Amino acid sequence: MNKFEELGIAPEIIKAISEMGYAAPMPVQEEVIPLLLGNNRDIIALAQTGTGKTAAYGLPILQKTEVGTRRPQTLILCPTRELCLQIASDLSDYSKYMENISVLPVYGGSSIESQIKTLSKGVQVIVATPGRLLDLMNRRVADLSYIRNVILDEADEMLSMGFTESIEEILQKVPPERNMLLFSATMPKEIAKITKHYMRSPHEVVIGEKNKGNDNIRHIYFMVHAKDKYPALKRIADYYPNIYGIIFCRTRRETQEIADKLIHDGYNADALHGELTQAARDYVMQKFRNRNLQLLVATDVAARGLDVNNLTHVIHFGLPDETEAYTHRSGRTARAGKTGISIAICHTKEKGKLRKITDAANCKFEKGSIPNSKTICEKQLFNFADKIEKVKVNEDDIASLMPSIFRKLEWLEKEDIIKRLISLEFNRLIDYYREAGEIETADEKNDSHETKRTREGKRKLSSDCAGEGMKILKINFGRKNALTPPQLMELLNRCVTGRKVDIGRIEIHDDCTLFEVYKADAGRVMDSLNSFEADGMAIIVKTATEKGRSNRKSRTPEKSYDYAENNRRGKNKKENDYNRRNPYEKHTKRKKHN
Repeated sequence: MNKFEELGIAPEIIKAISEMGYAAPMPVQEEVIPLLLGNNRDIIALAQTGTGKTAAYGLPILQKTEVGTRRPQTLILCPTRELCLQIASDLSDYSKYMENISVLPVYGGSSIESQIKTLSKGVQVIVATPGRLLDLMNRRVADLSYIRNVILDEADEMLSMGFTESIEEILQKVPPERNMLLFSATMPKEIAKITKHYMRSPHEVVIGEKNKGNDNIRHIYFMVHAKDKYPALKRIADYYPNIYGIIFCRTRRETQEIADKLIHDGYNADALHGELTQAARDYVMQKFRNRNLQLLVATDVAARGLDVNNLTHVIHFGLPDETEAYTHRSGRTARAGKTGISIAICHTKEKGKLRKITDAANCKFEKGSIPNSKTICEKQLFNFADKIEKVKVNEDDIASLMPSIFRKLEWLEKEDIIKRLISLEFNRLIDYYREAGEIETADEKNDSHETKRTREGKRKLSSDCAGEGMKILKINFGRKNALTPPQLMELLNRCVTGRKVDIGRIEIHDDCTLFEVYKADAGRVMDSLNSFEADGMAIIVKTATEKGRSNRKSRTPEKSYDYAENNRRGKNKKENDYNRRNPYEKHTKRKKHN
């Protein structure tokens, strides 16, 4: 007997889910299914992503659907198009052997005329994103007057994406006697407000602990210098040859940059962010679900609601500001009882976020060491050897070709063939790591190099030498040119090619500005900036010597800045206001050479 039968699930549904491999209910299903099949009541279910929530509410609502009534009886709201399609697909699979039941996914980015046409024919279950559903309601084609069940799936993500007002507007249009089911991974304050206003004495089901991450996820962090974050990402990806995961970035620009770098370096990767068209997003997701991509680089917004099975890793290319965001990111792996790894690539300024996440999410982080070159190459080689051992050989298909191949290679010994095979596959990897050097782990103590440099930033550059590992450069723009620290950063970001330049202390004078960069970046900064002009004036950047620094109109700087320190302390609002009307942004162009 299928154990779902003990919960009261109908035979035609059990037949469908048995074909899908459902043999025993998961904890959330054991708790929720009997409640939904029994007396009508509101339910709050707190469970992590990937714990079987869709079947927990999907099986009983399908069973209780009046198939003879072609009117919407169940409304399921979810945050994203991808999750909307996934839920609708699962419900259709569950109801494979039920007659006359129709499930309609309603979402933006698809033909609204097609959705209107299907609604006019009659459906019993609507799975919708809030925006498109409101559009259909305003057109008076989505009738919610017969709704008996309202389900908010991944409610915390919907609210964090700004759907609060839309959800409230929708809930005001459904009958007051409806049942409401709220499924969420965390319980922020916004959800408490929803439950207070729209739910009647809800029964709470908690799988695990509130706001706690999945116990099957291993949490690791790597502390590196900011300039080493991308090389560290490459090493992590190389250390796990069979990685299948999502890399989370903070901004759209960073997401695209990291994806472009990975693609250029030969990785199976692509980007997913809000600036992509819906067709492009669908194409990327199709490739990722089919495992034609190993790595998906995404923003939090773009990746919300993604339902992809068997992810091995989630990598945080920088920690999010909110604990709930970290929980949702990590929850993309270790689904359906499987294990997974969540890796955070941090720099020393993120120590506070790491402690906050550790305390709030009650998860234990392991401190990782960036794998060295030898270990990575060994791991890759053994993985390749393992693939050779397990490859399926089609004797009949290649039998006619083998004699020619044997004659071609008969002069080679077995060891020579293996060496050549390895070299053919891994020369590029080995060459890279021969030249790459090792990545230094950043010191987390208060007297770390970065903290020392920040503390020294309050002292004047003109009376002090450069910080350890740094070089002082001088640019021929200063106070009289209305140059500010954010505008200098903008010049560097826009004009200097290659990886992002980390900048230290900044000191602005009347006709020049002194600033610190790492010695390894100094030549690249000078070469790049010296080929541009700003507002019709050639940019000149050179190394600042002790003699050269005294050659200026004003011997007293307006202010000595440490850009990172000002950002951290939140004292750069006025500078950001300057940045919004930056004269260098529109008037910087490459010099013309005859």
